[in-house]
Amino acid sequence: LGLVQGREAGTTLALSTRTVSSPGLGSRGQVPRECRAGSSSALLHRERHHFRPRRIVLIRHGQSTGNVDEASYTKTPDWKIELTPLGREQASRAGRELRALMGNCATARAYCYVSPYRRARDTLDLILAELDEGQVIGVREEPRISEQQFGNFQTEEAMRRAKAERASFGRFYYRFPSGESALDVYSRVSSFIATMYRDAHQMSESGVLTRETSIVIVSHGLSARTFIMRWFQLSVDDFELMSNQPNASLIVLDKQANEKGDEWYQLTPESFSVLNACGQMDPEHMRVGGPPGYESERDLVARDAGRVDADDLELDG
Repeated sequence: LGLVQGREAGTTLALSTRTVSSPGLGSRGQVPRECRAGSSSALLHRERHHFRPRRIVLIRHGQSTGNVDEASYTKTPDWKIELTPLGREQASRAGRELRALMGNCATARAYCYVSPYRRARDTLDLILAELDEGQVIGVREEPRISEQQFGNFQTEEAMRRAKAERASFGRFYYRFPSGESALDVYSRVSSFIATMYRDAHQMSESGVLTRETSIVIVSHGLSARTFIMRWFQLSVDDFELMSNQPNASLIVLDKQANEKGDEWYQLTPESFSVLNACGQMDPEHMRVGGPPGYESERDLVARDAGRVDADDLELDG
């Protein structure tokens, strides 16, 4: 994160992947240990040569008709809600921002995952229109990063009551009638992360992905927040403080490395600021672990999670 002085991040979330078809669509230097707040896993199992793409980019869909008029959900299924004209402009701008982020490196490519919801798919289409065909390796539709399920056709009054009840109950555990809780979304997003890393591992072995590849995930506000929560091993209290990213904005996890060859991802300062719009999140809580020899309860929990994920990769890969 690089916002405050702190300890080096300590563990690896060794996640996994499965083989995919790749339709032809077209490092940062060493970082001082004291600048690694907001970092995820740092200690790689180097003997296993885990592949890590250059960055992970989380993009929320552009403004939808449901964002401006909640009555839309009473007559249109949530997964069919469309972008507004402003949402389409926002999506195109996100494509230009992604293009600038990837830079002019000849090997810079993007592999994309997208929610099946129409507003997410349309957002991705507009993003891809801003990239060269050769910049995109492939696209996969991924149901596990869909929007939180709020029920089927929604009535405005029932949804207002449910959201008020959620505010007093707690956003993470509250389950909408006939729908999901944020915990449910967290569980499926965690499963997706493992798949994403199996994909990256196998596609890197076949030469499809390079170390300059960006993984781009176009989904929804809650899907992105639970992704961040899982990645950085955040607490439920941390989640409750996290803000939704604005429509069509980019949350960027950049790969970092040290002189020993350890690699990890950390949020850019701009991305942390977006998630910390309320100003109450503690950058200390974004750390997972510490430098060699630093042992704390949080460090031990993170190391254990890293070992579990590494075992999953070995079994499933």
